[in-house]
Amino acid sequence: MLDKLLGRAELKARIEELEDENHHLERQLDAESDRRADAVSDKQAAEERINRLEDRITELEDRVERGEHGDEPTREPRHTESLRGDRLAGVLDRLESVTTGPEGALSAAITDDTALPEAVTTAAGGDVVGVIRGAAPTLYYADDAGVISAALRPPILPAAFTSWADGFEIDRAWFQPTGRLVFGIVRADVCAVGVYEGGDRTDFEGFESSIKSEHSKGGFSQSRFERVRDEQINDHLADAEELITAMIDDADPDRVILTGEEAIIGELAGLADHTASTDAGGDPADAIEHAFVDFWTTRLVAI
Repeated sequence: MLDKLLGRAELKARIEELEDENHHLERQLDAESDRRADAVSDKQAAEERINRLEDRITELEDRVERGEHGDEPTREPRHTESLRGDRLAGVLDRLESVTTGPEGALSAAITDDTALPEAVTTAAGGDVVGVIRGAAPTLYYADDAGVISAALRPPILPAAFTSWADGFEIDRAWFQPTGRLVFGIVRADVCAVGVYEGGDRTDFEGFESSIKSEHSKGGFSQSRFERVRDEQINDHLADAEELITAMIDDADPDRVILTGEEAIIGELAGLADHTASTDAGGDPADAIEHAFVDFWTTRLVAI
């Protein structure tokens, strides 16, 4: 009843509808990947639609959460968008082109949404603090004239900092695959590793392993089934570690990024400079393509 009175019931219902539609589109996208040679444009359209839906779902979930905690901001974001590729590069170019007077541009890495830096709350003003808090963890950029106020959540968030200067502090390595990079995705049954130079893949290796996924009636006991499956996954991880290590040794990269199932990646975190979870599916070639695009995506919240 309270949700209905506060208008959150309608938002939650809309979120469920969007999630159902998003799930349907993801299944459709998986099917399209098998026919990608003849359906590239359809696949791209589906991906863009999924990205828009995910942005809308995130926005609505943020609004519901803020409403439930009684801290709904008085101002909504002017615009939200998932940035990648040329669009991301263009937005970064614009921010880098801004020049102010001495200490006229605020750059802040916000890693804790419960304690915003004083410089951020002062520069933003009280009516948008809730929006910034909802965007955290994030980078926040604003100028002393109030012309620019935007939060960007990059793939690689630096340690917390606050800086006033005559321009915004932007490191392309936070946002884009600069230099030589080893990037991989590891799931319980798939491993794919690529070497990238400035975003272009120059080498690739991948494999799939046969992992028991269901316990059939009769035969193995449940405990033996689970033991066999764990042994298969451990063997798969050992092979994945061997491949990743070999690719790192051969490429001598500037950094290593591993993505995949959270529990699996935790076992290999010692090999990487950065890790992230992803739901990228498909065979090794499709999985790494999906995971690479997914990882190198920045969320923009214009405030």
